[in-house]
Amino acid sequence: MTDVEKNQGSLYAGQYNNGTVPTPRPHRVANPGTLGLFSFASTTFILSMYNVQARGVKDPNVVVGMAIFCGGLAQLLAGMWEFCRMNAFAATAFTSYGAFWMSFAAIFIPGSGIVDAYAKAPGELDNALGIYLITWFMVTFLFFIVALRKSVAFIALFGFLSLTFALLAAGFFSGKEVVTKAGGSLGIVTAMVAYYIGLAELLASEELAIVKLPLGVFKRD
Repeated sequence: MTDVEKNQGSLYAGQYNNGTVPTPRPHRVANPGTLGLFSFASTTFILSMYNVQARGVKDPNVVVGMAIFCGGLAQLLAGMWEFCRMNAFAATAFTSYGAFWMSFAAIFIPGSGIVDAYAKAPGELDNALGIYLITWFMVTFLFFIVALRKSVAFIALFGFLSLTFALLAAGFFSGKEVVTKAGGSLGIVTAMVAYYIGLAELLASEELAIVKLPLGVFKRD
C-alpha cells in the first residue's frame, strides 16, 4: 500500500496520522426549522383563508404557486437539512408536508388533467379529495402521537392540523360548506401556531434576541 493510500484510508476512518491533511472544522448546520415552519404556515394560512371564503374567494388556484415553491420546495429543503442535523422527527415532518403541498398543487394545475378527469362526475372528485385529505389526517395524527412528549406548542400544532384535515375531508364527503369553513378556521389557527413556533426557534438562534418565546418543552428525567 502506498503512502497516499494509507493517508486516504486514515482520512476516511476519521484519523489524521501524519499532519499532511489539515484537521477539518466541525460542520454546523443552521436550524432550518423556521424556514420549514414559516413556509408551512404561510401556505396553510392562504389556503385556509380561501376555505373560509375570505373576501369572497372560493377557488383555491392562486395558492398553487405558493404550494409548489414555498410550502413544497422550501419545506422539502428544510426536511433535507434536518436529516443532516440528525433530527428524524422534523426531517420526516417537513419532507412529508413539502410533498403534500406539491402534490396538492399538482391537482389544481390545469395542465395536469387531474381535475378534468372528473368533469363528468363532480361528486366522485369530492370523494377522491376527501380520501386524499383523510389520508393526511392519519399521517398528521401519527406525528401528533410523537409530539406528545415534545412540547405543548407541537401538541397544539399537530392537534389543530389533525382536526383541520379531518374537517376538510368531512366537508368534501358531506358537501356541506359550513364544515369546510370550520376546517378553514382551524387551518388559520394552525398557521398561527406554526408562525409562533417558527418565530420562537428563530429568536432562540439569535445571540441578542429581543425576547425568547416559550414552547412548553417537557423536562426529561
